[in-house]
Amino acid sequence: MRRAGARERQRGVAAVEFAILLIPLLLMLCGVAEFGRAIYQYDALTKATRGATRYLSQFSPDDAGYPAAQAKCLAVHGNTGCTGSPLVGGLSTSMVVICDRVDAGGCPGMAFANVNTYDNGGGAGVPAGTVNLVAVKITGFAYTPIQPLIDASGLVFSDVMTVMRQVL
Repeated sequence: MRRAGARERQRGVAAVEFAILLIPLLLMLCGVAEFGRAIYQYDALTKATRGATRYLSQFSPDDAGYPAAQAKCLAVHGNTGCTGSPLVGGLSTSMVVICDRVDAGGCPGMAFANVNTYDNGGGAGVPAGTVNLVAVKITGFAYTPIQPLIDASGLVFSDVMTVMRQVL
């Protein structure tokens, strides 16, 4: 009989130990989930800028029908018509900045017109020609957490930007 009582006490000790460890384990699990979601959102923003930049790289900014507004919609909604929900919650077209050889105001310190290339044909250190670039940048995107326990609401991603060669 003495052993049966000892076993009952051991079961109680195990339950108390589990209860003590449950809170830190749940916090770690929630932290991993939030971190994974933040990485997912950053990756979605990167893919959105890449798609919008690829779309704009097919046009010349000198054209009358230059689709800058459609590219912003493509970066935010995944389509050029600005229909549907944003690819990432909290993303809006006002956060999307387009820089090209005509308007580079949103990308200070960068050159977009007549950028020298050093590929084949120019010789050692001699530019072979120039290209024009286009960039789509998402700026000021704030992360919104899933869990109300973890306060990550002040986390603002750094600028997400993609630069590609544009038609001449």
